[in-house]
Amino acid sequence: MSKVCKVTGKRPLSANNVSKANNKTKRKQYPNIQKKRYFIPELNKTVTIKLSTNGIKTIDKYGLLSYLNKKGMSLADVI
Repeated sequence: MSKVCKVTGKRPLSANNVSKANNKTKRKQYPNIQKKRYFIPELNKTVTIKLSTNGIKTIDKYGLLSYLNKKGMSLADVI
């Protein structure tokens, strides 16, 4: 399962674990990716999209299709 948000484009970041002795080891910081189902009344179907929690909040505020149109994306880009 890829750790990329389909709407916002958030990806894993690279960072360091830093010990008390200031030793640094590489680690990943993953975005909070969730699977979310949305019903689209215009198409009369349900779609499942992998989104970050920030993307879920944004879609809840604006609506799925209106937000995708605002970003210049289509539904086929996120499915």
